[in-house]
Amino acid sequence: MTLKRLKATRYVLPLREGGSLPAICDAGVADEYVVKFRGAGQGPKVLVAEVIAAGLAQAVHLPVPGVAVVELGEGFGMGEPNPEIQDLLRASVGLNFGMEYLPGAIGFDAAADLEGVDPDLAASIVWFDALISNVDRTARNPNLLLWADALWMIDHGASLYFHHAEQNWMPRTHDRFAMITSHILMARASSIRDAHERLRPMISAAVIESAVADVPDEWLESPPETIRQRYVDYLTARVDAPEWLEEAESVRGRD
Repeated sequence: MTLKRLKATRYVLPLREGGSLPAICDAGVADEYVVKFRGAGQGPKVLVAEVIAAGLAQAVHLPVPGVAVVELGEGFGMGEPNPEIQDLLRASVGLNFGMEYLPGAIGFDAAADLEGVDPDLAASIVWFDALISNVDRTARNPNLLLWADALWMIDHGASLYFHHAEQNWMPRTHDRFAMITSHILMARASSIRDAHERLRPMISAAVIESAVADVPDEWLESPPETIRQRYVDYLTARVDAPEWLEEAESVRGRD
């Protein structure tokens, strides 16, 4: 995928969820995006994870809203009276991450909504989250929305957590990702191995390289091309590492 590059024109509404303080922003004539700001406390690696996860999810036809790189110009949103928001926007001048806003979407509630999820879709999402080590798809924090009679995946900033290590990423390709046991869709999922057979052929080397190439240089540590290659090498190795797949299937078998 090649990410759209948009210019934020108006700060619409803060979304006070977690510590990142994302916001709905206008980014075009009729386009609203939920923007995560590079100046937030979690830092730009959250944005890196968002871009790569979105690229991989789109490649395997999982339901994620459209994404874009959203540029904030000098002075953007300075009419906002909240000094915390003003500080955040000043620290975020430049390129930020945006996901299409889904107006009227409601949060996924497992008690009410789980039985309506297709088991193969549930298995595909579990597979995907195990691959990218996404810790945020739990009952406490589902990061799933219901919109237009469909399920949508959002907020992948906590995935790919291996990149918080200073170096020596490659041994982490074999991480079993035991936290998959808490996945909100696990109880509904069909075979994770079957999901692997369906989805793995869609994650080619070119797909991985394209998803990583969409990450702006300014979000990466220096030298950016070296860091970019680490993501490519890690994901290329992890997609064929058996440990996380074995873990996910064994957890499903216990449910």
